[in-house]
Amino acid sequence: MNSAEAFAAIALAAVACDGSLGRDEAHALRAQLEYRSLYSSSSEADMGDLFDQLLHRLRDQGVNWLVDEALPVLTLPQQKSALAVAAHLAHADRTVTEEESAFLESLSKQMALPEGEAASILVAIEALNRDSLDA
Repeated sequence: MNSAEAFAAIALAAVACDGSLGRDEAHALRAQLEYRSLYSSSSEADMGDLFDQLLHRLRDQGVNWLVDEALPVLTLPQQKSALAVAAHLAHADRTVTEEESAFLESLSKQMALPEGEAASILVAIEALNRDSLDA
């Protein structure tokens, strides 16, 4: 697994961890990846192939396997970005399920981030996605 596959694997795991992949989540997943430098030279067909491979692995081995395979491939800055993207994707359908919260907590613990940094990322992304007009 290379870094582009690993980053996409974390993002896919975030949207699939609750057992469903909704339209809003799929759209957000695509939007989060398409402007990143890891994928800037990838064609539609390349991205389709990447997700076909990842979805196959997800079906065969599950979310935890995807994460376990992907994290060691990512650098520390890539892990920080992957966590932020995963948190953002968990909010994509405007509802964070218990499964998504548990996934983000588990992902945070598996990363080699400095003390408190993962929690800060999750709080910032939650604030970004909160509709303050509803408060």
